[in-house]
Amino acid sequence: MNDRYDAGAAGHGADQYELVGYDEYGRPVYRQVEAQQTQQQTYDPYAQQHQQGYGYDPYGQQSPPAYDYGTGQQQPASSYGAYDLYATGAHQGAPAQGAPHETYGGATAAGAAGGQPRVAEQTARHTAHIPQQAGPVDHEEAAEPQRDYHTEQFAFVEEPDANSEDVIDWLKFTENRTERREEARRRARSRIVALAVVLALVAAGGVGYLWYAGKLPGLSSDGSKTGTATAAGAQKRDVIVVHLHDTKGGGTSTALLVDNTTLQRGTTVLLPNSLALTSDDGTTTTLAKSVEDDGSDGTRDALDTVLGTDIEGTWRLDTPYLQNLVDLVGNIDVDTDAEVPDPDAKKKGEAPLVNKGQDQTLSGKMAVAYATYRAPGEAQNAQLERFGQVMQGVLRKMSSDPQAATTTIQTLAQILDPSLTDKDLGTFLAGLSDLAKGGDVKTALLPLRNDGTLSPQASAGVVKNVLGGTAKSPDKGAAVSVAVQNATGVEDNTEKARVVLLNGGFTFLESGTAAARATSQVVYADAADKANAVEVAKTLGLPAGSVTKGRISAGADVSVVLGQDYKPSAG
Repeated sequence: MNDRYDAGAAGHGADQYELVGYDEYGRPVYRQVEAQQTQQQTYDPYAQQHQQGYGYDPYGQQSPPAYDYGTGQQQPASSYGAYDLYATGAHQGAPAQGAPHETYGGATAAGAAGGQPRVAEQTARHTAHIPQQAGPVDHEEAAEPQRDYHTEQFAFVEEPDANSEDVIDWLKFTENRTERREEARRRARSRIVALAVVLALVAAGGVGYLWYAGKLPGLSSDGSKTGTATAAGAQKRDVIVVHLHDTKGGGTSTALLVDNTTLQRGTTVLLPNSLALTSDDGTTTTLAKSVEDDGSDGTRDALDTVLGTDIEGTWRLDTPYLQNLVDLVGNIDVDTDAEVPDPDAKKKGEAPLVNKGQDQTLSGKMAVAYATYRAPGEAQNAQLERFGQVMQGVLRKMSSDPQAATTTIQTLAQILDPSLTDKDLGTFLAGLSDLAKGGDVKTALLPLRNDGTLSPQASAGVVKNVLGGTAKSPDKGAAVSVAVQNATGVEDNTEKARVVLLNGGFTFLESGTAAARATSQVVYADAADKANAVEVAKTLGLPAGSVTKGRISAGADVSVVLGQDYKPSAG
């Protein structure tokens, strides 16, 4: 940097300079001292900026008067030209751009008295230089001439900033999207794990149920294995017994209604009248006899003992109430297996009350006639199965709503057994009705031996699997079993013979009917039963010559064929 005086400026002789300090770049700063002037001269460094606009004479020529923007007055022209830090572009013909001028008085006196701090303050804002002394030049300004720009010429471009809202929003969006993806992956993994656990539990539950029900291959069978019996016995069942009393033709029909709440299925178990039971006094009797003699409580206890069940109540359903019940539910549909004559018909050959065929619609009267019908020569089981069909039709038409079913039972106005209330019976029938509508109620006939006892092998499917009980028939030696076949041509003679034999302490077994024959016959197989055969003939009023040795039906001690010589009054 050139710090010397210009020769042309020093040649005037009238102007002198003295050092007053250094600027922020470490360069010397001078001021003019005039010898002929003793008074302080007003110094306005800002006015020089405007003087620069008229140019600078390096040979000492005075410049035109300057205008002070701070005071609004013209200032006398200086004998020298001064450069302003902001007016360096004046030599290129551009007017200096500067702030309004301020007048600082006593600049010379301050410098003479050692006022360097004051000058330093001035130089911090506008640095004064001697003629041709280079001032602080910005390298960028030196490289390109300064021009007068207007604001409309600039197009401001906002530089991306990491802290700007757009960048922050983008970072948040990226972070949130990443978090959402991680959360989605975490939920997907959780769902997969949960699904695997559920499938494992379902598989384990299915295997457990098969084991519990005794259906796993190699672990159970349809026989009498302990695992099957235990599983069946652990199932929850609700059981009531229904006795249909024929108020016109006489006799009863019995069935068990079973609701297996564990397996969600129901069964109507038909009980033949020849089922051997133990009466209250310990003697052997039949189901039909027990219903007449021991009543509902005694019969229910006897059935629990023989079948190993827990019957909750007895529903006595006389035929008039059955007729009303069918009418209340709106008739029933049954696949009938026989034509049933009208019991009120006055002449033979009139149209039957019930036709044989599939999907026959039965009214209350027709349902009663079909449920109690027993054709000549038929076993009692045939009539019992028709009764089961009617009960199945009633269950399908009964309301599945407990309250509605209870209202139906109450409408019958029948006197129920104290063990079974209207609400209990209605709720029970509603549950079975719901199963029946879905085809989950079946009908099963309890198989018996000829003597009315239960065979563990034959009754396993019903007693064990359906009822969850254990067969326990009365001891075989408790009474002599007598199988009776009616060949008298009179249907009622079978029932009369039954009553006589039961009263005599024998077990009655019904063997159906046969073609009419003149004489009766009493047959025994073992010699040990000959005395029993003679006693049976005497009880029935038959001659001693009717007793003979021969083949008899299995399960009976003595077999009887009643001929036309049988006189019930003689028994």
